[in-house]
Amino acid sequence: MTSGHKKQWEFLEKKLKAGQLSHSYLFAGAKNIGKKDFAKEFSEFIDCKFPDLLIVESKNSESSLEDKKDNLEIDVSQVRDALKFLSYKSYNGGYKIVIIDNADRMNVEAQSCFLKTLEEPKGQTLLLLVSSKPDMLLETIASRCQTLKFFKGKNSAVNTEKLEEEKEILKELLLVLNADLAEKFKFAKNFDFEKRELSDVLEVMQKYFRSQLLNDFSDKKAKKFLEVAEDINKKLLFTNINQKLALEIILMEI
Repeated sequence: MTSGHKKQWEFLEKKLKAGQLSHSYLFAGAKNIGKKDFAKEFSEFIDCKFPDLLIVESKNSESSLEDKKDNLEIDVSQVRDALKFLSYKSYNGGYKIVIIDNADRMNVEAQSCFLKTLEEPKGQTLLLLVSSKPDMLLETIASRCQTLKFFKGKNSAVNTEKLEEEKEILKELLLVLNADLAEKFKFAKNFDFEKRELSDVLEVMQKYFRSQLLNDFSDKKAKKFLEVAEDINKKLLFTNINQKLALEIILMEI
């Protein structure tokens, strides 16, 4: 059993023994807390392994070379392959399981296609959606999955490297916070997208402006930025938005 998620494991084990296991679950929680590993371990626990287990992960979408690194998504062809996989009989005579890691990265077409399987599950199939951003899924998908929330353990080690990286990003951004547009565009032009993910920059700034709102709820600048950041986040997931252009839009709001 995956360390730190005892309650979630006991819940699923109880449902399994009672013959009440749902066809689909949404494992929702923060990044890097073992949700995917939990899904794989539970699959093995119910004796589902290759070739009856399929893991779907995000890949580079079709975009220009400069954008490819940051445009990771799950497209409709991957979902169709998963549905085809589920249509075959189990090789080992038990469950057929599909784990969709970072399920929120399914583009709209992929989610719409996947919805059909959730509406009409067949036989001993189990769909495990793993996501740190469940609100990015279509409501019709989330409502057809039983959500199981995962939390960071109280004794989990703090990722000091990540904290230092966030401090460095914030330090650099604060330098251009009150700069003129020319300086902001220069910053965006020189930003190293190979070294850092734009999503990490957004996360750092969202934390910063949320803290600003805690101190002053009337802070219009903070509210506006958070709205723009959420919109950019969606575009990063579902479109081929140019990373440099997205950063320029963000900087114009701070």
